[in-house]
Amino acid sequence: MAIKNKKIWISLLFTALFLFIYRFGYFIQIPFVKIEYVKKLFSSGESMFGFLDVFSGGALSNFSIVALGISPYITASIVIQLLQMDIVPVLKEWSEEGQVGKEKLNQLTRYLALGLAFVQALTLTIGISVTYNNALFGPGTPITPMTYIYLSLVMTAGTAFVLWIAERITQKGIGNGTSMIIVAGIIASFPDMINDLIQKYIISGGEKIGNIFIFFGVILLMILIIVGVIFIEAAQRKIPIQYANRPATASFRGKSDSNIPIKLNSASVIPVIFASTLMSLPTTISNFLTNATAKTWLTNIFSSSEPIGFVLYIVLIFVFSFFYAFLQMSPEKMAENLQKQNAYIPGIRPGDETAAYFSRVLFKITMVGATYLSIVASIPIIMSKIFKLPSSVQVGGTSLIIVVGVAIETVNQLKTQSQEKQYRGFID
Repeated sequence: MAIKNKKIWISLLFTALFLFIYRFGYFIQIPFVKIEYVKKLFSSGESMFGFLDVFSGGALSNFSIVALGISPYITASIVIQLLQMDIVPVLKEWSEEGQVGKEKLNQLTRYLALGLAFVQALTLTIGISVTYNNALFGPGTPITPMTYIYLSLVMTAGTAFVLWIAERITQKGIGNGTSMIIVAGIIASFPDMINDLIQKYIISGGEKIGNIFIFFGVILLMILIIVGVIFIEAAQRKIPIQYANRPATASFRGKSDSNIPIKLNSASVIPVIFASTLMSLPTTISNFLTNATAKTWLTNIFSSSEPIGFVLYIVLIFVFSFFYAFLQMSPEKMAENLQKQNAYIPGIRPGDETAAYFSRVLFKITMVGATYLSIVASIPIIMSKIFKLPSSVQVGGTSLIIVVGVAIETVNQLKTQSQEKQYRGFID
């Protein structure tokens, strides 16, 4: 259906064009930065920028104008959503004001994202220069405070440009612009991951039959992750509803069965994105500390490859799964909407009992969804630890969840737009 829809084709081409523009920014390096020193730093394995570099599609290691990518906006979104939970009354009021309040929150998120981008860029540039013997400009090169401010402003401007692209995609393209930017960066990093695997297990260790089995085992693992994410995204619980102003005869009921579908994982891949982003920030800061004890402490707690960090990563996925699920599907609002429509759940009283029923159901299915999502997200980390796989496999395996989840949501949006076109044509 989507192929015959000219509007959908235009939206797809628009999205592809802006993603191309975003990827073009990858090749525009920040002036004065000696990229050969930066590449050497990242390839040495001494830095642990992880998801920040993956989300930017390698733009951070290339130190381009879009080096920070969309990560400051993700962090800002997390902060704003948390503050809406009765922490800041004004933000909670805005969240209940409909489209007007949503625009206010979006604007505040943009401003906060730019502020975080400047702070992150300043910390990044100073930290790399101090910790890694001036890796940005080459050893012995004199640096003034204005140089750091200049680099930070350029990187902040790049983040603002990425935000503008994401908003254009959301408005006129296909899918959520932020998610599409993240996916574009992740997909761009996949060739490096495959290359690392080939270099380690085929070229360097091809003489050992066990290495070949590990290589194909990792590929099989990626396929299983794809199948698992598709399965969980398609699963849903249907809650039957009836309308008080409609006849309740058996023959009529058979023709007009109504239900409220609730996805097994209503938060989709958002918990993985949030958890990965929050975990990456402290580990990035740890690279800039001179105190060995503090550096080790932060790494052990916030690195998902360490036992404590791994447990914290799983806990964050659970927390964000429940937080986002109940934020997106408020049981109280769902019960209120049913009551306004003269609808009810068979055997459940309208009002508070219906809200309590929705809460129980949403809690149970979110528990299953969060458990499944945690298992899928932890498999690449566990396998990387057991078989000493490259760090890119750990990052790539988790990122694969995001790519598949966003792809499924985009396909569903295309189907919806195609059906809307059909309905409009039929009515006309």
